[in-house]
Amino acid sequence: MIGLLRGKLADKRPNQVLLDVSGVGYQVQISLSTFAALGALHSETTLLIHTHVREDAISLYGFLSSREKHLFELLISASGVGPVLALKILSGMSVDDLVPAVRAGDLPRLTRIPGVGRKTAERMIVELRDKLATEEVPEGARPAVAPKGAAGDVVSALLNLGYEQRAAEQAVERTGKNGASASFETLLRAALQELTAPAQTSARAAR
Repeated sequence: MIGLLRGKLADKRPNQVLLDVSGVGYQVQISLSTFAALGALHSETTLLIHTHVREDAISLYGFLSSREKHLFELLISASGVGPVLALKILSGMSVDDLVPAVRAGDLPRLTRIPGVGRKTAERMIVELRDKLATEEVPEGARPAVAPKGAAGDVVSALLNLGYEQRAAEQAVERTGKNGASASFETLLRAALQELTAPAQTSARAAR
């Protein structure tokens, strides 16, 4: 099993990267949070790898932090949650938001994540709540602001995750009005926060 890959970023997209390891290209599936933290193309990158083996395919899932990889592996241990859905969950909600949501049994918030229905959310809560009881939730650092970005690319990434176009466009528009940077990574994070916690963000906008 492959547990770690270190190489140069030959290509990167919101849901996958191509990692050049000594001339061999590995296609690795990633979450949006991992994508947002990646360096520039051709930079040296180390990814922790979860290797998922099926009869017809071998898929690699990569993470920059051991904490996100650990939560990914906990998610796929829950009934009805496969690797693809687990990656969507980690893309739709940060680790620091997901852990307390599962602990608190916050069904409304969990079901806002594309692909997570009520039954899936209930299974996650029942099967993972105890496993996450000791998981620490530190205060997250704000992501670095990059000088360039494109709101259209963020909308496209959100559509690929399963969000409706109107909701995606409105979230991106609100983040711009709230002073979010125009960088793809920062705007994407802010838009996801808008979509997964609309009540909180609406309260901030009303102030």
